[in-house]
Amino acid sequence: MARIALALMAALPVVAGPGARAQERRVVAVTAKRFEFSPNQITLAQGETITLRLESEDVTHGLFVRPLGIDVDIAPGKPTELTITPPKAGTYRAICDHFCGAGHGGMKMTIVVEERAAGGI
Repeated sequence: MARIALALMAALPVVAGPGARAQERRVVAVTAKRFEFSPNQITLAQGETITLRLESEDVTHGLFVRPLGIDVDIAPGKPTELTITPPKAGTYRAICDHFCGAGHGGMKMTIVVEERAAGGI
């Protein structure tokens, strides 16, 4: 049975500037392997700054989501971190943009960005 990455990991303190209070930043771990992302769906809040921690279990994969400005390589043995703040609510399709074998075309993940409630985050 394949190792399943924890989707939510410990929060990291983030300081916005002098005198600012530390805020919690969510870290979402995503593992890429032939021919899937795990988890295959993540949910974020509009305007929430999060860090994606990306790892590959086998070959080099890519994570590409044009509307969110994500275009990153995920090489085996080289964890990659990417910080994003989704500006707009919606459902986005992430794809692997590095050919990784016969099942490459089905390697997708869904990123759901929920609208922030008034007075939220």
